[in-house]
Amino acid sequence: MKAGNKVEVKNLNLYYGDHHALKDIKLKIKSHSVTAFIGPSGCGKSTFLRTLNRMNDLIEGVKITGEVCIDEKNIYDDSLDVVALRKRVGMVFQRPNPFPMSIYDNIAYGPRVHGIKKKNILDGIVEKSLCQSALWEEVKDRLHKPALGLSGGQQQRLCIARVLAVEPDILLMDEPTSALDPISTLKIEELVQELKKYFTIAIVTHNMQQAARISDDTAYFLNGEIIEHNDTEVIFTNPQDKRTEDYITGRFG
Repeated sequence: MKAGNKVEVKNLNLYYGDHHALKDIKLKIKSHSVTAFIGPSGCGKSTFLRTLNRMNDLIEGVKITGEVCIDEKNIYDDSLDVVALRKRVGMVFQRPNPFPMSIYDNIAYGPRVHGIKKKNILDGIVEKSLCQSALWEEVKDRLHKPALGLSGGQQQRLCIARVLAVEPDILLMDEPTSALDPISTLKIEELVQELKKYFTIAIVTHNMQQAARISDDTAYFLNGEIIEHNDTEVIFTNPQDKRTEDYITGRFG
């Protein structure tokens, strides 16, 4: 793998029973970049995102062939520790899903699971993670209040902080702003731009403008295939495939 690629996907196929959901996917994701996955509903974007941290393993009847290499190691190798993988490849979901506990305990949860118990270390992780997710100033005086008392946008940034607390390499985001208002959406978009300095980010979005604003590369999915993958600017201004052009200009999807 050339220097600069964090993830390389080779001939990936995924089946739900008899349904062939992902077809011969080949894709490279650059380090410290934002890669957006766009395409109509049901085209395989979120399914593909979940192959990058083996979340599809939890679904009965799923069969996967091919390779997903992170730092040149195939994550579908039988010897791979899936728990360690999910620590390295964190996931932020469509709807904010804070645990029903305090803001502090939401962030400290992951580090505690991984064996960190000392209060001063946990305090530092909580502060750093909340700073990285641009939430510290808003919540530093109420860390021990329930996380469910936060607004939707704050809850989503809390969920990002919770992922960052275990120090991942890669951040997967599955439509992280689709349940948020425009101001909260803008905050998350600004945050993504900041976070790519430290992490490699892959994001599924239905929002074409969002993909154009925040991503470096874009992959267009249709019927379980990647139709086109290129620099975001090229995808949006000079797509090479008519199907990409039809989707981006709103003639389809």
